[in-house]
Parts: sequence; C-alpha cells; structure tokens
Amino acid sequence: MIDEELAQLRAHRNNISRYHRLLKTQLTEFERLFIERRLSEERSAIEKLAASTFPLTFQSPVGRIERTATLETASG
Repeated sequence: MIDEELAQLRAHRNNISRYHRLLKTQLTEFERLFIERRLSEERSAIEKLAASTFPLTFQSPVGRIERTATLETASG
C-alpha cells in the first residue's frame, strides 16, 4: 500500500515539474490559466496524499526553549 502511495506522490511531483517547465514557454493566456489551475490541483493533491500517508506532525516546543534560554541567562 505504501508503495502505491509513494508512486502517486512521485507522479504528482513529476506533473508539477512538467507544469513548471511548460510555464516557462510561450503560451496563450488561456493555456497559462489552464496550466496554473492544474498546477494548483496537483499541489493540493500532493499535500492531501502526503498528509494521509505520513500523518505524524512534529511541533517545536518554542515556549520551552525560550524559557530555558531565559533561565540560563538569568542564572549565568
């Protein structure tokens, strides 16, 4: 199952790269709008798939780091 999801992530990434290359070429306004819309859709798809495939998130304990630095400064 994870292999299929990784393959889908690769396909989305490849599509995004392809759309970026196409945007560097001469396009009509209609073509450019279409590609930008597809690029947005691919980005959304990759974010959704990545979030469901890798659901873990890590948060930095910013408050704890700031308090520790303040205590070290005060005691030093």
